[in-house]
Amino acid sequence: MPFTATDTAHMQRALELAKGTLGLTSPNPQVGCVLAHGNVIVGEGAHRYDLRDHAEVVALKQAGEQARGATAYVTLEPCSHFGRTGPCANALIDAGVARVIAATLDPNPLVAGQGMARIANAGILAEDGLLQAEARAMNDAYARHILTGMPLVTLKSALSVDGRLAPLPVQCAANAPFWLTGTAAREEVHRFRHSSDAILTGVGTVLADDPILSDRSNLPRRRRLLRVVLDSQCRTPLSSRLVESAIDDLLIICAPTAPFDRQRALRARGVRVESLPLLMPEERASSNTHAADSRPEAHRPELDLRAVLKRLGEMDILSVLLEAGPGLNSSFLNAGLVDKVVLFFAEVELGAASIPFANDANNPFALIERLQNIDRSDFVHETTGGARGVDACVRGTLHDPWAENFVLTPLSAA
Repeated sequence: MPFTATDTAHMQRALELAKGTLGLTSPNPQVGCVLAHGNVIVGEGAHRYDLRDHAEVVALKQAGEQARGATAYVTLEPCSHFGRTGPCANALIDAGVARVIAATLDPNPLVAGQGMARIANAGILAEDGLLQAEARAMNDAYARHILTGMPLVTLKSALSVDGRLAPLPVQCAANAPFWLTGTAAREEVHRFRHSSDAILTGVGTVLADDPILSDRSNLPRRRRLLRVVLDSQCRTPLSSRLVESAIDDLLIICAPTAPFDRQRALRARGVRVESLPLLMPEERASSNTHAADSRPEAHRPELDLRAVLKRLGEMDILSVLLEAGPGLNSSFLNAGLVDKVVLFFAEVELGAASIPFANDANNPFALIERLQNIDRSDFVHETTGGARGVDACVRGTLHDPWAENFVLTPLSAA
């Protein structure tokens, strides 16, 4: 049956409800639900992890008896299994709805078509695919995590117009922050941080910039942004802003060979320290998906990035924002572990003597050529003297997180 304009309008409302839960649902997906009779909405709701009820249950409670004979518009297929709550498919059936439209099926192997099949087998009209792209984009991180056990990785960098990260340290003023982009672009970065469960960088960035890596969006979130530093030998200074601000939200991942006294000192300051295996150069080369790195340091062992992401996945981290220097940018890209890319370009040229985006063939302009679903936007700011400046943002996808072994259960199997 073709979807009507009314169907589309109600699903758009359900998507709006789901978007309003950003930062409040992880490790669960963002889901919105609308119950309606024709043009009249009788119940609506969205899921918030700490309130337990799924979006369908919130909407059903609001609708009461008016749910009978209504159409349910839900942004993600109703679940069919017992978790923290009972199956939403059962709740819709028991409420007597006449029709269920899901924007997208659930990639969770425990559901994956079974929720809609259960609804259909109860004699209720069950359809999916309305505004699917919009619904999936909202839960890319959930799909990546549920299908692979690893978080979605978004690489974010602020660059000069010639694709460089920053001037060399000797070119910068002492003890003064260097900002390539303007205020508007930096505010957008904090919105990206707000939408992430963790932010990850390397010890080189910590030593060079002394960042705090916090979410300063002032938007509500149910759990603190986890700040992760890859620091094989625990060189992060005890006097760094990261350590001084640690409240069980700073994780340093080191190698088994890291000095024990450094690990102990960091833990005494409230830092979580965990060791993970090192990857030998030959192992790293065999797993690289792009050009080999010819730098001398590329022939030294380094932390196994896939093991790092697996560990974060075990901690229910669904999304990671990578804000790092050229070394980690190269390592993540070469290992094929970057899912999305966000690049801000400022109207300044730094020149070949400045710090590159990556330490090998991964230049940002070649990277943009590989992106899918590209979106471009501008952020306007005032420069010195009141002139108008523009920072350009390019974002896109390298891997479709919904394509990883997403196998649907046939209707007859439910």
